[in-house]
Amino acid sequence: MGGPDLRPSAVLFVCGMNSVRSPMAEALTGKLFPNRIYVRSAGVRAGKVDPFVDAVMAEIGVDMGSHHPKTIEDLDESGFDLVVTLAPEAHHKALDMTRTEAVDVEYWPTLDPTLATGSREQILSEYRTVRDQLMTRIKKRLDWTPPPSG
Repeated sequence: MGGPDLRPSAVLFVCGMNSVRSPMAEALTGKLFPNRIYVRSAGVRAGKVDPFVDAVMAEIGVDMGSHHPKTIEDLDESGFDLVVTLAPEAHHKALDMTRTEAVDVEYWPTLDPTLATGSREQILSEYRTVRDQLMTRIKKRLDWTPPPSG
C-alpha cells in the first residue's frame, strides 16, 4: 500500500482478547482522528469487557460503553491498509490472515496490564501506562503531515 510514510485511512488493532489493549487503541484513534481514520479492533479470542479499561478511558473523556469484545472472525469488514498487533499471538494471526492482501502489519509490543497486582490504584496505574503509551504511539504513527510543497 502506501508504506510507512503515508497515513492509513483504515486501521485494525488486534490483541489477544479485544478486552484491553486493542479497544483502548481503537478508542484513542477515534478520539484523536474523528472522521479521519476508519478504525476497528478485534482479538484472537473473544474476551470480556474490562472495568479497569472503562475507568482509565473515562479519565480522558472516552466512553467505552459501546465496546463489545469480538474476534477477528467476527469482523464484517476488510480492506484495512494497516493492521497493528499489540500481542505476539495477535501478530502471528494477523500475518497469517493478511498474507494474500496488500496490507501493512506492524507489531507494537504492548504490556498486558491485566497481569498487574496490588491495590486498585496500583492496577489502575498499569492501565494508565498502557493507555498513555498507546496514545503516544498512535499520535506518532498516524498523525502524518505531508511535507510542505514548493
